[in-house]
Amino acid sequence: MKKLKIIYEDKNIIVVSKEAGLLTIGNAKERDRTLYNEVKSYVKKQYPKNKIFVVHRLDKDTSGIVLFAKNEAEKNRWQSNWSSVIRKYYAIVEGAMLPSRGRIDVMLYETKWLNVVVDEKRGKRCLTDYKVIASNKKYSLLEIDIKTGRKNQIRASLSYIGHPVVGDKKYGSKENPFNRLGLHAYLLEYNNQRFEEGIPREFDRLFSR
Repeated sequence: MKKLKIIYEDKNIIVVSKEAGLLTIGNAKERDRTLYNEVKSYVKKQYPKNKIFVVHRLDKDTSGIVLFAKNEAEKNRWQSNWSSVIRKYYAIVEGAMLPSRGRIDVMLYETKWLNVVVDEKRGKRCLTDYKVIASNKKYSLLEIDIKTGRKNQIRASLSYIGHPVVGDKKYGSKENPFNRLGLHAYLLEYNNQRFEEGIPREFDRLFSR
């Protein structure tokens, strides 16, 4: 496990970078090796009675910025305003994507097998804006701005339009150039607080600029 990478910290919040392959919080199969436990251990070293509250989470295979609150009031403040929080991602997808920018507007539904599919009758509306930053014959690097926050929204939406995220077997990807999911949460912004992280090196190496 890599050393905890702290992007920002004050008395109310701590913002960290999650590595790909690490759960944000525990599940039935894994309770110990989680980002939550890493952050909790860090803050308790400062003062044993310190607490950590989960504000949001990223998929296990997605890397990037995650924010935790240090008190319940701060957690509630962020969560009650979550629809106003700007969340942006970098994604590597299969194929040269055209047009160079656009909006994916689909109705997504989670099946009993935990897959997210387009379903016009049972689904919930999901809006995903994208901009192509770089591309070649095999891949495109996108900047993603999600306007809604459904489970697997980015992955399912991009797969639906024929450009699955690389490394995403669940949603039809056949390419895996760097042995991980090609999705990284790089920006979180709300109420004059902006937290940002650069593009992963392995993403950038796929393109010559």
